[in-house]
Amino acid sequence: MTLSQSFRRAAVLATGAALAVPLALIPAGAHADPQVPTIVNPGFESGAEGWVTDSSTGTVASVETHGFDGASRLTQWLPAAGRMETTQTLRHVHKGWWTFSAAVKAGGAVDASHLVFEGCGSAGAVTIPSTETDDAWLQLSVSGYASGGKDCRVGFVTEGAQGSWASIDAVSLRTGTVDRTYRGADFSQVPKNEDFGAAYLTKDGTVSDPVTILADAGANIGRLKVWVDPVDGYNDQQHVVAMAERIKAAGMKLLVDFHYSDRWTDPGAQGMPAAWAGHTPEQVAKDVAAHTTSVLTALKEAGITADFVQVGNEINPGMLWPLGQTWDVHPADGVTGAQWDNLAAFLTAGSNAVKAVDPSTKVILHLTNINNGIGSLTWWFDEVTNRNVPFDIIGLSYYSYWHGTFADLQNAVSTLSARYDRDVLVVETAYPFTLEDNQNAPWENTIARSSQLTRGYPATIAGQQANFRAVQDVVASAPGGRGLGAVYWEPAWTSVAGNGWDPADASSGNAWENQAMFGYDGAVLDSVTAFAPDDRTERKPAHPGK
Repeated sequence: MTLSQSFRRAAVLATGAALAVPLALIPAGAHADPQVPTIVNPGFESGAEGWVTDSSTGTVASVETHGFDGASRLTQWLPAAGRMETTQTLRHVHKGWWTFSAAVKAGGAVDASHLVFEGCGSAGAVTIPSTETDDAWLQLSVSGYASGGKDCRVGFVTEGAQGSWASIDAVSLRTGTVDRTYRGADFSQVPKNEDFGAAYLTKDGTVSDPVTILADAGANIGRLKVWVDPVDGYNDQQHVVAMAERIKAAGMKLLVDFHYSDRWTDPGAQGMPAAWAGHTPEQVAKDVAAHTTSVLTALKEAGITADFVQVGNEINPGMLWPLGQTWDVHPADGVTGAQWDNLAAFLTAGSNAVKAVDPSTKVILHLTNINNGIGSLTWWFDEVTNRNVPFDIIGLSYYSYWHGTFADLQNAVSTLSARYDRDVLVVETAYPFTLEDNQNAPWENTIARSSQLTRGYPATIAGQQANFRAVQDVVASAPGGRGLGAVYWEPAWTSVAGNGWDPADASSGNAWENQAMFGYDGAVLDSVTAFAPDDRTERKPAHPGK
């Protein structure tokens, strides 16, 4: 629960007078690397020593109790609309890239508070995600370039409406950068959408390819699901190859998502393809290998190598039921007990087939339901790693309105990457830009009520943008440095008659349209700016040595 304003005022340990204390001299030999400046009072255990507040409201930041890893934290709160920044100046920072990190909390407007590195070259700023849901700490980092010998400022800024606030603690500085390496988009429904009449518009109203539109916005991975024998004829091998050509032509990497089913798979459905029904576990393992090989070979014959492959989709409960379930199966289904050995055989068959087509392709095992606790994820990965299933990357689904807080996500990334020595990629995330239904194609949306939203993130274009960017930043800043980025799920699945959620029912509607990044008129939304990279090349001075 967010601290109340009265609690914030009561918790003040140091007043604005303390914030006027000039930067203390850096003692010689205070750290191992003489090139890394010392941040004075990084945990605010000495009040506000070393930190200076500049405020348009006449108030200052305050040191409060309940810190991240100690007794204190620094909080700035706006008693009226305005701006407040609290920073520390680092003297004569050496040339190069630097990363400023802190434990953070925030509330108010979605973009009210930022962590900053500035004043000495190319500045960096990153929005502090809202933690209104549970008042949990996040760890966040921002990078900036110092041109050499100048004074840099680090700290945080809050600007916006009355009541906006942010807290930081446990600040640190290191060399190097933190990057949102992958910023992806799932384009699986686009071919069917286009065949049924969907049009995609740029900001100036020009009809264009949605793949190109999102690539131009900064997306650098395209994801495609593949089904074995889909009833509607889409998401099959032929369509995957054709879409993969468009993704690669747009300069993006390719992620192929094998569902090993004839339709959607998720924690509630992992159906066996009709053509494989009745096969023994040994036969199904061969089916998995053959299907995987066929799709990836078809891509290779088209001149395309998949950069990433998911062997299964949201497979917490296993896949290819009932033979690959991860819980007790009823004897009436022909097997008894959890089928971990079968599941491991299926995953291994898929992974080995991927590597046989091209050893450079990275294999992802994809889970969801972070909200069930980290133990539910480690339980699963312990079972498959104990059976020596080969894989390269851990994939996660994270929808903030279903899967817990950003702190839960960050904990999952750090814990799983450390425990299994793998990088982590969020392969699915999304957020609504509106709660209003499309009156031209009414069908109740998956997220349709304000009570379903993540607190602090409205169902607006700005809220959608901020939520997707927050997922990326939380993953990239996760302790351990193994978070790769995030893929937005179906940003181009707009509502057109005939392309509803059920591939077997042409009259079914699209419950996802309000989470697309194209409006009901087909025009791209400003939320696509969340795909934009932190462009190190453009921000770096042309002559950094001068």
